[in-house]
Amino acid sequence: MITLRQLEFALAVAKHRHFKRAAEDCNISQSALSLGIAELEKQLDTQIFERNNKQVLITPIGEDILARAQRVFSEVNDLTTRAHSHQSALAYPMTVGIIPTIAPYLLPKVLPALRKHYPEFRMSIVEQQTERLLEQVRYGHIDTAIIALPYAVDGLHSFEFWSEDFFAVFPKNDVHAKLDTINSDELATANLMLLGEGHCLTDQTLSVCHFDRTQMKSSFSDASLNTLIQMALANMGTTLVPEMALDQLNLQDQNAVAVPLAEEGPHRHIAFVTRLNYARVDDVNLLGKLFKQAFEDAAQSGSKDADKYS
Repeated sequence: MITLRQLEFALAVAKHRHFKRAAEDCNISQSALSLGIAELEKQLDTQIFERNNKQVLITPIGEDILARAQRVFSEVNDLTTRAHSHQSALAYPMTVGIIPTIAPYLLPKVLPALRKHYPEFRMSIVEQQTERLLEQVRYGHIDTAIIALPYAVDGLHSFEFWSEDFFAVFPKNDVHAKLDTINSDELATANLMLLGEGHCLTDQTLSVCHFDRTQMKSSFSDASLNTLIQMALANMGTTLVPEMALDQLNLQDQNAVAVPLAEEGPHRHIAFVTRLNYARVDDVNLLGKLFKQAFEDAAQSGSKDADKYS
């Protein structure tokens, strides 16, 4: 009989295209993994992988087998979570993916509330770019992901719980810091710095501001958003930050000024995404409501602080 462990070995080899790294991922020896793959191929009477000293290739029939194996693995994961779904809310651990332009700003706002209301809940965080997170959700490697919309989420459920605008960052001595709002034309002349390929914040900025990607080639950077903020505060240009980052920006640097984008908002929507047949969809909805309330509380607190010091 084919075993789930054998399928896990095959999926690990397909992921890494390397037997040693796949064995490390599965926490077994390379010889044990190779034996498991050989036994799987024997059971199926089909060669899944072509291997030599330099590379691992997947055969055409192997591609089809691995796609089916991935669906089996996802169904087994959902079977396990469904077996626990009768328990109380958030009684079972969950792995949540979050994109880098959300994670550092969202977590300080929501984790205290999550800890207060559900102290026994165990949540693991995976921080990666949107496309990689959606892939992991689809294949059952993680339970859900928090991403920024608009973004293509075909074949997945999305549950929006927050929306926000973008702001341009300047030091107080910059002429743009005195503006009430800043439009696309003004941004274009302010040396706008954007995150590199694969970051949805960049794609959403280009869309909101109606910028042509080919004309903005010199604007892209492999630096993190935090690094771009520091460069902007050093008078090297400007970058756009989401509204949820403003309180941390003000705490980190009293010299920072955030100018609202003139283009009509909201500029992005924050949402959970899950598989269509995910067994713990009620838990995801509960997290969305809890996170929304935490954002509303943080916004209300920020408004009171602003009044106090105005």
